[in-house]
Amino acid sequence: MLDLSSFNNLQLDAIREVGNIGTGNAATALSKLLSCMIDMDVPKADLVSIYSLSEYYGDPDTIVAAVFVRSLGDFGCSLIFIQNEEDSALMVDLLLKQQFGEIPPDLPQEMLDSAFGEVGNIILSSFLNAVNMLIGTEHQISVPGIAHDMLASILDVVASIFGQLGDMALVVNTELRIGGNENERNISGHIVMLPDPNALELLLRKLQVL
Repeated sequence: MLDLSSFNNLQLDAIREVGNIGTGNAATALSKLLSCMIDMDVPKADLVSIYSLSEYYGDPDTIVAAVFVRSLGDFGCSLIFIQNEEDSALMVDLLLKQQFGEIPPDLPQEMLDSAFGEVGNIILSSFLNAVNMLIGTEHQISVPGIAHDMLASILDVVASIFGQLGDMALVVNTELRIGGNENERNISGHIVMLPDPNALELLLRKLQVL
């Protein structure tokens, strides 16, 4: 089984490029979902130990919203989309305004979570679609799960549950500019892909760098 110390620069660059391509595809899908222009900063992608995830984020006490999905198929992995609560609320507002025009007051939390789950599912599915198209594999994706908690608690759950399947994560961070011109709004998001033990080897073989 591969570990972090065994990757050479060519392999790491190939994995980072997969993250960049996946994020670009996710931004395009989000633009269609929200029916607005979206510009994206160049994503920063890194392959890290699942137990070092907290080093890539800010204050561990920050309250965040997260969407989890599981991908089954040739390239098995788990994916997580994480945003701070302010950015996730803004994303939900944009989606609800696009779908309904005026947002009804006092919407129940279940509806807000459903909207955020839809956004996260589109982002993660599009990311995964790009990866599978790149390497010629197929997948099925689970129903998304949603959580609101402190960042440290979310990452602890990630390490304890998904660490049983693999010990490495592809972390992709980027900032989106939504709306353009004077209506531009900056929204940050993090995509974390946790490949199954043999999935990274499959990925590297398909990219012809193993």
